[in-house]
Amino acid sequence: MNRQFLLFLGKNIRRLREHRNISQEEFGEIVGVHRTYVGMIERGEKNITIFSLRKFAEALGVRVKDLIDF
Repeated sequence: MNRQFLLFLGKNIRRLREHRNISQEEFGEIVGVHRTYVGMIERGEKNITIFSLRKFAEALGVRVKDLIDF
């Protein structure tokens, strides 16, 4: 279940990022993380902290709820 959640969350983040035409590298610079971390989150390989989730949401112009409501 946890792995499934991370996969869905990552796909949702990727969808929103790509919809805004932002590369992983650009997004990493915006939120203050390395692009490989963005990739690991998007592939569901890394468990994101609530603090990073908030940064991601702000950078994407959505609420945290929007990232986890799928």
